[in-house]
Amino acid sequence: MVLFTDRVDAGRRLASQLLDLRGQDVVVLGIPRGGVPVAYEVAAVLGVPLDVIMVRKLGVPFQPEFAMGAIGEGGEELVDESIVALTGVTDEEVSAVEARERAELDDRVARLRPGRERVALDGRIAVIVDDGVATGATAQVACDVARRLGAERVVLAVPVIAASTLPNLTGADEVVYVAAPETFWAVGQFYSDFSATSDEEVVRLLDEAGRRLHGEPASVAGTSADADLDLDIPLAKVTVRGHLHLPASPTGVVLFAHGSGSSRHSPRNRYVAEVLFHAGLGTLLFDLLTPQEGPDRANVFNIELLAQRLTAATHWLARRPDTAGCRIGYFGASTGAAAALWAAGEKGTRVAAVVSRGGRPDLAGPRLAQVTAPTLLIVGSADATVLDLNRDAQTHLSCENRLAVIPGATHLFEEPGTLGAAADLAADWFTRFLLRSPDDTAH
Repeated sequence: MVLFTDRVDAGRRLASQLLDLRGQDVVVLGIPRGGVPVAYEVAAVLGVPLDVIMVRKLGVPFQPEFAMGAIGEGGEELVDESIVALTGVTDEEVSAVEARERAELDDRVARLRPGRERVALDGRIAVIVDDGVATGATAQVACDVARRLGAERVVLAVPVIAASTLPNLTGADEVVYVAAPETFWAVGQFYSDFSATSDEEVVRLLDEAGRRLHGEPASVAGTSADADLDLDIPLAKVTVRGHLHLPASPTGVVLFAHGSGSSRHSPRNRYVAEVLFHAGLGTLLFDLLTPQEGPDRANVFNIELLAQRLTAATHWLARRPDTAGCRIGYFGASTGAAAALWAAGEKGTRVAAVVSRGGRPDLAGPRLAQVTAPTLLIVGSADATVLDLNRDAQTHLSCENRLAVIPGATHLFEEPGTLGAAADLAADWFTRFLLRSPDDTAH
C-alpha cells in the first residue's frame, strides 16, 4: 500500500494535521536524515523554526536494520531488553554497538550543525518529525531528548506509524499521524520515492528554513533571481509539473532526468540543482511522467518515452522569453541518465553538455554513438556493476567525454561527502560548456 509520492508530499499532508499549532511557540525537530525533508515542509506551513534532533538507532549486530534501542543527544539511551533477550545479544555487544553509534552521533552533530547553535527548546512546544515510525525506539528517545532539553510539550508527528506501536509511545504528549496501518513491514513500503537523504541535503534544508524564517530569498542571501517557480509544463499530449529556478540574466539551464521511481522532488537532484544554481546556472526539475503514468512500471523503464519528454521540455524552454537564448545541459541519474543520453543523441537536439550520475548509459543503446555533446560520467567506486557499464559506454561515445570515479561512493551516493563531490564535478562541467563561450572551451 503506497500512501505518499515522496517525503515532500508526506510532509505537506502531515502539516495539514498540525494547523492548530500555528501562532504558538513551536520548534519543529526533524530526525536525520529522512525526517528532515518531511519536517521542512511542516515548518514551512506552520511558519516556525526548523532544527534537527540527533538520535541513532542501536541495531542488532547481525541484523543492523532491526532496532534493539536508540541513543540521543545529552547521553539519552533506550535499550529494549525484550529484543536483546530474544536475539541473544550480549551486554558486551550492546556496549560495542552503543559506542560505535555514539561516535557516529557526535560526528553527525558536527556535520549537520556546522557553526550553528541548537535552537533553544526551553518552555516551547517541540514537534518531532520523522518519515515514519516502525518500532518506535528512535522516536521514543527523541521525545525524551526534547524533554530533557527543556521542551514544555512534546508532539510526535509522522506521516505513517505502525498501529501496534502507538500504545507504546509514552514519551510524547500527543502523537499526530496521517495513517496507522495494521500491516507494517518497513517505512519505505508506503512511499513511491523513498530515496535516501544525504547529509548535504539536510544542511541545505536547515539553511533554507533559516533564510525563509528571516524573510531572506529562497537561495543564497542577496542573490537576485528572475524566476523561482512551480509550474505546469505542456509536453505534447500531457502536462507535467516542474520547478524552474533561474538566476538573473541566465545563459545556461540544466534539465534534470530523474531515475526510476523518483520525481522532481528527489532530494539528491534537488541538492545538485542547488549547487548548480549557486554556480550561476538555471535548473529545471520536472516529472517525466504524469501521476497516472507513474504507477505503470513499463513507463518508468521506457527510455524512449522519457527521452521524448526531455526533448519536449527542451523545446518548451526554447519558447520561453527568459530561457530562449540559453545553452542547455542534461543531468541524468540512474535510468534518467539513459534518457538524457538518448535525447542528446536525437538529431537537432539543442544540448551543449550532459552529466550522468550513477547512470545506466547502456540503456541508451545505439543512441550513445550519436551523442555529440561533451559528456561527463560520474560513478561511485563501490558501484562495481554500474562502473563497468560506464567504462563500456565510453567505448561507444565519440564525443568529448570523461569518466569520474568518486572514491567510496555506492550507487545512491549516500556516503558522507560523495554527493557533494559529484555535484561539484557537475557544476564544473556545466559551467565550462554552458556559461563560457565556445572559444573558452577549446582545447
